Amino acid sequence: MADPPPAFLHLAAHPLRWRLLGALARSDRMVHELTGMVDEPQNLVSYHLAKLRDGGLVSAHRSAADRRDTYYRADLRRIGGLLSAAGGALHPGLRLAPPLAVHDPAAPARVLFLCTGNSARSPMAEAFARALSGGSIDARSAGSHPKPLHANAVRVMRDEHSIDVSGHEPTHLDAFAGEQFDYVVTLCDRVREACPDFPGHPETIHWSVPNPASDDDDDATYPLFRQTASDVETRVQFLLALLTDRAAVRDT
Repeated sequence: MADPPPAFLHLAAHPLRWRLLGALARSDRMVHELTGMVDEPQNLVSYHLAKLRDGGLVSAHRSAADRRDTYYRADLRRIGGLLSAAGGALHPGLRLAPPLAVHDPAAPARVLFLCTGNSARSPMAEAFARALSGGSIDARSAGSHPKPLHANAVRVMRDEHSIDVSGHEPTHLDAFAGEQFDYVVTLCDRVREACPDFPGHPETIHWSVPNPASDDDDDATYPLFRQTASDVETRVQFLLALLTDRAAVRDT
């Protein structure tokens, strides 16, 4: 007798839950945004989000801009692992390979990463985008209220990821006001609400990444910086996979 299908398939295959996962795969979002995207009432959306959270496919945390709001995000790495395991349960040949974070140099994209201080999260994202794409991504970063690069940002990128960001100069987002980008990625809830319009109507993506800096000393906050860098690296990997896929579709 065949084994029952993996629980993941039952959880994700519900039509509304699949649509919610699709929306969250592109960007972190609040409930009211999701209800508008799927055209369903809030109580129904909240019910299915709870199911996805219980299954470990989605997580949630309070917005740093307004504590009354909650951002939801899809755990793409976990979802990818479960998809691979589901295929492998049917046949070993169906186990998926991990996504490759390599962007096609023949199809360059301009990406602007934004946070408040341009002192940790957005410089990390800029550096990861350049390093993981082999330099084929024209990545920039800026902040709404720039401040000096945090020492822990330099330390974690150097010691944990072998990337040197010590030369980064914090920049105000106004410096890029007249430039065109293909994607604008906000890593801070406050910046998302204050993000200006850029020429050419770039696609906007939001990553609700908590600020790892605090009033504690650098040694105390370093684990938070390590966690933030790992999170940002994963998100950049999936962004590059998306850019590669879209470039391939465009070129066919």
